[in-house]
Amino acid sequence: MRHMSGRQFIAPDRRWANARDLEVCFVALEGPGSHGTIYAGERKTTVKDRKKGIGKRLLAKMLRDLGIEKTDL
Repeated sequence: MRHMSGRQFIAPDRRWANARDLEVCFVALEGPGSHGTIYAGERKTTVKDRKKGIGKRLLAKMLRDLGIEKTDL
């Protein structure tokens, strides 16, 4: 799994969801501080500040929340 920022996480997540005909939406106002929420179908996860890096453990949790395999990104 590669290191990425919150912004870099959103684009591949949208592609993943669109390929599976899931509705995907990012809401910047939902989340504490500078965080946001991304919805993919019935699942959602909080996205860290889009300008800051996401650590490996947090990235793994975000992928689990959305049901995305690590190899899909």
